[in-house]
Amino acid sequence: MSENCNHDCSSCGESCKDRDPKSMLQAPHEMSSIKNVIAVVSGKGGVGKSLVTSLLASSMQKKGYHSAVIDADITGPSIPKAFGIHEKAYANEMGLIPVKSRGGIDVMSINLLLDNDTDPVLWRGPIIAGAVSQFWTDVIWENVDYMFVDMPPGTGDVPLTVFQSLPLKGIIVVTSPQELVSVIVEKAVKMAEMMNIPVLGIVENMSYFECPDCKSKHSIFGESHIDEIAARHGIASVSKLPIDPAIASSCDKGEIEAVDAPWLAELSASLEKICN
Repeated sequence: MSENCNHDCSSCGESCKDRDPKSMLQAPHEMSSIKNVIAVVSGKGGVGKSLVTSLLASSMQKKGYHSAVIDADITGPSIPKAFGIHEKAYANEMGLIPVKSRGGIDVMSINLLLDNDTDPVLWRGPIIAGAVSQFWTDVIWENVDYMFVDMPPGTGDVPLTVFQSLPLKGIIVVTSPQELVSVIVEKAVKMAEMMNIPVLGIVENMSYFECPDCKSKHSIFGESHIDEIAARHGIASVSKLPIDPAIASSCDKGEIEAVDAPWLAELSASLEKICN
């Protein structure tokens, strides 16, 4: 054991007698410094994980923290598009260097390594999971306060790999109001419970539409069930994002950092308390 040991095996590459042999946690790159890792998950696709990931990373960056994003959705990466990142990541003799967004957020995505953004990634599950692991072990993440991992949907290879090999402070679950989605999302919550990963909050995307004229709210996709799910699992932080064409437009233009997200203010504040 090193004399500088902090007893946190997840941040250490040493092989010593005190390391838990049963632990599957992987050490980050030796030059990385990462304080808090939070995964953004859901039970199914199309509910807005990448949107929530981008908004949370931007919110914490605006608070004065240094944010980073791992785009773990290898076959459907959308983080570079949301942040308007067009340049490619590069490597030096030490490791991979993430690309910075306009606002200074460090980003790593498979699309930053492909020659053409529209090239499909035709890999099987274990190889995809291995690529995500390399985003943790081979990338040099400098002085990161909050790292958000944008996960693929479901409870397959990548979520299992991230849950077991990254030192997660917890997860944030993203859902939408439909009854079917709510049922599926509980699978992600229960997976976290089975693996002793705290659920830090639930975000319901497309929760309602607010009329710009009369300001009345309309439940386009049905009544919300998010409060019931949160209460059932003892999750205190619940956020609801409206259907807003301006947000979609900002994503399409690569200007997600320009979006103000008051709906996530309470969740962002709770992350400060939980993670500091």
